[in-house]
Parts: sequence; structure tokens; C-alpha cells
Amino acid sequence: MMHELTDRFVAALNYATHLHRSQFRKGERVPYISHLYAVAGLVMEAGGSEDEVIGALLHDAVEDQGGLPRLQEIRQQFGDQVAEIVAGCTDAYEEPKPLWRPRKEAYVAHITAASDSVRLVSNADKLHNARSILADFREVGEAIWDRFSASRDETLWYYRSLADLFSQRPANSFLARELDRTVTLLEEESRSS
Repeated sequence: MMHELTDRFVAALNYATHLHRSQFRKGERVPYISHLYAVAGLVMEAGGSEDEVIGALLHDAVEDQGGLPRLQEIRQQFGDQVAEIVAGCTDAYEEPKPLWRPRKEAYVAHITAASDSVRLVSNADKLHNARSILADFREVGEAIWDRFSASRDETLWYYRSLADLFSQRPANSFLARELDRTVTLLEEESRSS
């Protein structure tokens, strides 16, 4: 159970906001930081520790904002536990990123043995993403899939694979159930359109 947030959280909030201030969600004009705030909120609501909440705020910093040098900076500023969570949620350190399918297959395999902290943050991340995809699908229909590097079927495979893994070994049973429900709705609605 998390206790009062400290100045480390405030520093991480400012750091994440600064890093992602010019970034937007795929295909939208929604500031990307909204995703990081939402994932951190889900981790807080799931009873995550301050390190896990900070890891949630920073989970995309390495992948989107600087690779391994960024991870070293996070380790120096926020400690080993936060850096391990961020590293565990990162599927690529370089630009351009490796091919989508092998990268996602490796991430799914990695999650099977990941720590509870990594699985908690990753589950919250995937839940927020899946909810956003479902909401956008309901608004724009099949055009949603044009925003992604992968096809509809590949995207659904990825989210279903992770939902199944989190259900089998949940770091938080509520988040695991919510991801499974959301992915099931996305599968059903996208295949019936």
C-alpha cells in the first residue's frame, strides 16, 4: 500500500512532463503526457508503491525520449527500482525501432518472467492503451488501424497475448480483469464491423 507521495514523485511528474511536452498520442492532438498520467493513476489506484507510480510516469521515456542514456539518467535521478521498472516496460532502445512483430513477440516473452512491479506498470499501460483504442474505434471505425505500425489482427494478437499473460499471473487482479474485458470488447466490436 502506497503512503504519502514525496518530492520524488513531484520531480518525476515534472521530469515526465518536460520530456513528453511536445509529443501527441497516435493520430490525435491529445498531449501524450495524458497517457502517462493515466497509467500512473491506474498504478496508484491499484495500490502501487511510489517507485511503481514513478515507473509508470516514466515507462515510455527510454523508448521515446533517448534510449539507454535516458535510462541511465533515470537511474541516477530516481534510483535502481524505478530504472528497472522502466527498462522492463521498454521494448526498444534504438531508433529506428526493430521490426514490429519480433519486437512485440520478445516483449510478450519477457513479460512472462517479469517482476510484479514491471507487470503492474505494463498491465496499466496496456489497459489504458486498449481503452483508448476501443474508444477511438467506436468514434472512427476501421480507420483507427491506420494509426499503427501493425495491422488490426497483429494489434489484437498483441493485446490478447498480454491480457492472457496478465490473467494467468496478475500483479493486480482488477487491472488484469479490466484488460481482458477491454480486449474482448475490442475483438468483438472490430471483428463485427
